[in-house]
Amino acid sequence: MPASGKNKVEISQHILEHIPQQAEVTRIEFEGPALAVYTKKPEILIEQSYVIADIVHFIRKRIVVRSDPSVRLDERDTERTINEIVSPEAEITSVNFDPSLGEVIIEAKKPGMVIGKNGGVLQEIIKQTRWRPRILRSPPIPSKIIAHMRHFLYSESKERGRILRTVGERIFRPIVHEAGDVRITALGGFQEVGRSAILVQTRESNVLLDCGINPGSTNSLNAFPRLDIPQFDLDALDAVVISHAHLDHCGFLPFLFKYGYDGPVYCSAPTSSLMTLLQLDYLDVLSKQGLMPPYDQKDVRDTVLHTVPLRYGAVTDIAPDVRLTLHNSGHILGASLIHLHIGEGLHNLVYTGDYKYGQTMLLEPAVTMFPRVETIITESTYGSPRDVMPSRMETEERLAAVINETLDRGGKVLIPVPAVGRAQEIMLVIDGYMRRGLMKEAPVFIEGMISEATAIHTAYPEYLARGVQNSILHEGINPFQSDYFTIVEHPSAREEIVEGEQCIIMATSGMLEGGPVIDYFKRLAADKRNTIIFVSYQIEGTMGRRIQKGLTEAPIINSEGKIEVMKVNLQVESIEGFSGHSDRRQLINYIRRVKPKPERIIVVHGEKSKCLSMANLFQRKYKVETIVPEVLETVKLR
Repeated sequence: MPASGKNKVEISQHILEHIPQQAEVTRIEFEGPALAVYTKKPEILIEQSYVIADIVHFIRKRIVVRSDPSVRLDERDTERTINEIVSPEAEITSVNFDPSLGEVIIEAKKPGMVIGKNGGVLQEIIKQTRWRPRILRSPPIPSKIIAHMRHFLYSESKERGRILRTVGERIFRPIVHEAGDVRITALGGFQEVGRSAILVQTRESNVLLDCGINPGSTNSLNAFPRLDIPQFDLDALDAVVISHAHLDHCGFLPFLFKYGYDGPVYCSAPTSSLMTLLQLDYLDVLSKQGLMPPYDQKDVRDTVLHTVPLRYGAVTDIAPDVRLTLHNSGHILGASLIHLHIGEGLHNLVYTGDYKYGQTMLLEPAVTMFPRVETIITESTYGSPRDVMPSRMETEERLAAVINETLDRGGKVLIPVPAVGRAQEIMLVIDGYMRRGLMKEAPVFIEGMISEATAIHTAYPEYLARGVQNSILHEGINPFQSDYFTIVEHPSAREEIVEGEQCIIMATSGMLEGGPVIDYFKRLAADKRNTIIFVSYQIEGTMGRRIQKGLTEAPIINSEGKIEVMKVNLQVESIEGFSGHSDRRQLINYIRRVKPKPERIIVVHGEKSKCLSMANLFQRKYKVETIVPEVLETVKLR
């Protein structure tokens, strides 16, 4: 029998037989996707790391060594001891505890000094406190969301522990059915953009990939995934995997917890933070619009409590016969390609989510190499023959030229941006071009949710493009904290900004559908010296799309709540090429370069005509079976 097919008793027995008795193992718990070995002397297993490595090699499961709660030092004494052991030069900024995992989370400006040469400082912390240290780099810009999430997880550590144990028991349950057929059912995001949701089923397991909303739909039947069908059983769901934080991929996730889901959510660590930010903002927007939300803040908190963040490349058991690996997709911070290894080599599935197969200032391009892949499910948002974008250099130079022309004529530039991804990309371009003298220097005012989203970016520099990562980690230069940027803390500052000298204003939302950008637009629209630059897609029906199409008079609600008509005289520019999606050429190149070559391609996440166009091309060009399912259709993969 393969080691991974052994039952819990056999696995526990093997661990106990191979761990030195002097480590004093007290119990073995199945915690989420990992096996936790609790010991009274964890330092012995840390020092003899080869012991755990050999066991992992045999049982093919992740193992973490935890100290038994009875031997851990008191939290206050632990913090004092850490400050005595670690050099002040490390600049520790915070020490937090996760009792459910026996971890002490140490944030420091110089994390290498907390680790020490060959991990010597860490081992001393373990020896003296019996807590397992997790070392994080202090983010240059503090994130309120990350701080709130950590505080919440700490306050609910007992519940978190219960959840992880329940999940672990479910993952490592005995396999009832032999490996056999694998099916996917389209619950949303097929021949459409929005409400992405795919149910993957084996004879043994049920895994949901993404659970989004369609922000542009008012009809609930089309706004949310079709969870009302017989194939979807919430009680039988083993796991949810979220590709990235955009609402069309994660906006409906808390709804599952509202109706009793008690299982895990897997995603990258940045995705966990960003999706919490965007889900809370979604509730806020619905509240302001007087609409009934499908869930509330408690359900978002439940989502946080059940989320298991994973690193790129870490192979993780998420069901008895399913292993998950996340890889960079290049779309937004933390966005992931999802690789599922089903059975003992039975079938390998890659779901791309949204991806960018091209280098940007912010992120590395999507990964193309996998151990195995038989089926790939690819997006096709820009799959039309007309969807060919200019190169990134041309795009950046065009932005610089429009900004320079506007500033030269004494005008102001307004850039509506989505808070996550596009805003940070534009910030990097502006900072880089101004520093190199290619863009006229001017103050850049930033308002809205951009600041919090940027703070989350700085908390995860290892997920950013190598250039930015190197700048932050090794050169001590954070481009997001450039002297050119000024964060607008209060709406009262807007009048002074608008009445002042030439400047650039970046504000949310990206489609002029609310947020601080509306107030700036009202104040700047009448002056023909000013320019509004659209850098993201404007959905049909939005104010942004109407302005883009040449609207000269816009109805705006004034401070008294009355509608007034405003003249739109400012210059309107649209700059394509900053998209986080692959254009048609990049989609084609990506599928061509995926290794190994897939046996089947499923095209999703695009208008029907674009899905069909890409499928036709893949079938013809690569001689690979390609299908375009509809929502509610089930496809047998093997």
